[in-house]
Amino acid sequence: MVRGVRGIRVQVVVCGGGPVGLLVACELAGRGVSVVVVEAESGVCRRPKATTLHARTVQCLVRRGHLAGLAGAGVGGGAGSGGVFHFAGIPGLSISVPAAEPAAVLKCAQEVLERHFEGRARALGVRVLRGYRVVEVRQGPGGVRVSAQGPGGRRVVCAGEYLVGADGARSVVREQAGFASGTFPATVSAMAGDVRVEETGGTAGTAGAGGSGGSGGLGGLGAGWHRTPRGWIVAKEVGGGVVRLRTLNCQGAFAGRGVPLTVEELRREVCWIVGREVAVREGRWLSRFSDFSRLARSYRRGRVFLAGDAAHVHFPIGGQGLSTGLLDAVDLGWKLAFAVRGMAGVGLLDTYDLERRPAAQRVIDHTRAQLALMRPGPELDPLRALFGELLARGGEGGEGGVLASMVSAQDTVLPARGVDSPEWEGRFLPNVQLVTGQGPTDVIGLLGEGRPLLLLFGEQGGSGGYEEQARGWAGLLRVVHAEPVAGLACEALLVRPDGYIGWASGGEGPAAALTAYFGAGAGAEAGGVVAGAAG
Repeated sequence: MVRGVRGIRVQVVVCGGGPVGLLVACELAGRGVSVVVVEAESGVCRRPKATTLHARTVQCLVRRGHLAGLAGAGVGGGAGSGGVFHFAGIPGLSISVPAAEPAAVLKCAQEVLERHFEGRARALGVRVLRGYRVVEVRQGPGGVRVSAQGPGGRRVVCAGEYLVGADGARSVVREQAGFASGTFPATVSAMAGDVRVEETGGTAGTAGAGGSGGSGGLGGLGAGWHRTPRGWIVAKEVGGGVVRLRTLNCQGAFAGRGVPLTVEELRREVCWIVGREVAVREGRWLSRFSDFSRLARSYRRGRVFLAGDAAHVHFPIGGQGLSTGLLDAVDLGWKLAFAVRGMAGVGLLDTYDLERRPAAQRVIDHTRAQLALMRPGPELDPLRALFGELLARGGEGGEGGVLASMVSAQDTVLPARGVDSPEWEGRFLPNVQLVTGQGPTDVIGLLGEGRPLLLLFGEQGGSGGYEEQARGWAGLLRVVHAEPVAGLACEALLVRPDGYIGWASGGEGPAAALTAYFGAGAGAEAGGVVAGAAG
């Protein structure tokens, strides 16, 4: 509880204290930007939510040091290793990562991640106001103003230069700031909850599509994904005789989306889908969801930005919602910090929308495609069998590898600055091992400070005049001379703080890219923007 607070002035106000909002705050505060986070919940929400971080999200967060204590670099990597996942409930999706990268799939409850990011944010000086619900958002030429209602009816007003709306699917920021959205209406009804279940007899009518076997769990189906002629059941044992249960009914959307779900209604749904009586009792965390999808038509309106579920919502298949939101936070965080500190190129903040909105559109599209495969009609059986074969052909370059790269966001390539840009520009730089004058290191180690990195390879990199062209940004850039690396056929690379390549040798020098990202002559005052505290 915040006592005696009436007005707070900071450089950036973040509405929403979930993992996405807190990560934005960490990125900003680590670069010396003053931040306040306004969150309606009085404490970290314990309701079961997301549990999956996919490969590209893990890779970006490890490069920024945000997963210290949760995931380490160089473990679980290698082209032949990774996480076993699913596509549309069909098992066998093998997600692999390059050598020396962290694990391909990190399982971490959203509650744990939120506590982790909040601790980091507070340690960096972020003020987190819990129990304050946003009621009004205004922006003008000079900044933004957020009013929130708090404990005991007290009101707090936060003012700043910029506002980030990370306040979820029912975002007040999105509505009050006037963001338009494109939507896809709900076509299915789904339920979720933690329950106790008992088998009461009967015969299962399941078609079987990825259950892990065994007689425990839900009505003898065991833990896993189970398709029946009427829909889907997903069951996971969470200890103490409790099953985390989800149902999918493809007959249509539920008309009363806001009507609270009861244990009895969930029981009837389960029995109908599996085709027999199953005793479901003692439910908690009961909820409804659907395939309703939304994508904001822009992630920016003036001084207001959207991130996470406030910007995009999709059917929760494939565990991609949290990962997509955290990638939003990483992309926006460093750009907004440089803008606040006066060291951003003219169009840098606009690139947030250009880079992240197409990524969310892609997630929405392929989650809708997965749902189409999950509809239970027998006419789709040949298509499901075909996708099963494709998943079996995993590995580098195989059909299964294409699907795995899409789900894990490792196929993301950012828009190039020009039509003649070298092929490396816009791609993600793997965690290659480097030999420098200071000894061996790797990309993760060099990006931990949060500074852009200019890599110069061998004598060619040093003799191309690239370091001289970048001298005006010397206070901002980390310049590293390294021996040539097999597979990196270029003389020099400019690596952004998030690990993506912003410029590569082969065309013009780095000056134009540096100006676009960081403005002309940004290096003269850039010392304070280093994010070492966040690494």
